[in-house]
Amino acid sequence: MPRYLIVLVLAGLLACGNRADRSEQSRREDDFRKLLHGATLNGRFSSTNSDRISADKYTISSVSKLAGDLWTINTRIQYGDHDVTVPVPVHVAWAADTPVLSLTNAGIPGLGAFTARVLFYGDQYAGTWSSNKGHGGHLFGKLDRAR
Repeated sequence: MPRYLIVLVLAGLLACGNRADRSEQSRREDDFRKLLHGATLNGRFSSTNSDRISADKYTISSVSKLAGDLWTINTRIQYGDHDVTVPVPVHVAWAADTPVLSLTNAGIPGLGAFTARVLFYGDQYAGTWSSNKGHGGHLFGKLDRAR
């Protein structure tokens, strides 16, 4: 009988820890959604084909979690002579409390296919990108929230 009691107590403790982990993850996801919803990413990007640093801007209208780590970020993307508004499917992973946005060969209508890894911390973001056109680079900037 004591073995069953120990098993029940351990199972209860594990379940409580699991609930706490889910609660913490839910809080992180809510914070991430609030961070990006209505925000503008004002930044710069480099390209492996050039020594120049160029401006880019992502105006995010909404962010929604679909399932698991899959999210949709509805955004207006502006750089060079490009200006498109599209839903961008991304995966969000977590490095401790830091969200890392990931897309791999994702087709962006009007722009092409891109792979990127971008992390967010405080009001800043930084990452790497590459395109199906054989070039890539770095991106970084400041996150401005609508007041």
